[in-house]
Amino acid sequence: MGSDSDWRVMHEASAVLTEFGIPHEVEVVSAHRTPDKLISYGREARSRGLKAIVAGAGGAAHLPGMLASLTALPVIGVPVQLKTLDGLDSLLSIVQMPAGIPVATVSINGAKNAGLLAARVIGAADAEIADRIEAYARDLEKQVEEKNVRLKASLSEDAPS
Repeated sequence: MGSDSDWRVMHEASAVLTEFGIPHEVEVVSAHRTPDKLISYGREARSRGLKAIVAGAGGAAHLPGMLASLTALPVIGVPVQLKTLDGLDSLLSIVQMPAGIPVATVSINGAKNAGLLAARVIGAADAEIADRIEAYARDLEKQVEEKNVRLKASLSEDAPS
């Protein structure tokens, strides 16, 4: 993430990766304040064994795009909402990448989906992770059905006799 203040959003990506048993690292790397660290982090990510990068940034939000320019790994950008412009500035900064430097972009503050997307990318080459993702999807389906049953029950209780 570009700043430690982004952790309020980005912790959700870390939680998802932990839930799926995917080892990961958490690092503050600023595209503007630590450019040398950014370059070495991006260039060395693949050789360190990373399979994908989830990069959250607010405001000018250059971190995901700069990382994508430095590595062949998939980069997933998370626009972090700040007080001004409701995160739209971050979203547009991340999603408007020039041809040849792709960044997958999730919704504003969508770190949970970014973690899930990273897990799916990794699961494409790791059957154990893919199985966990499929189990997660079945659990979501079950939760929706349980909510549907509860809603219908509450509606019948509220119906006039």
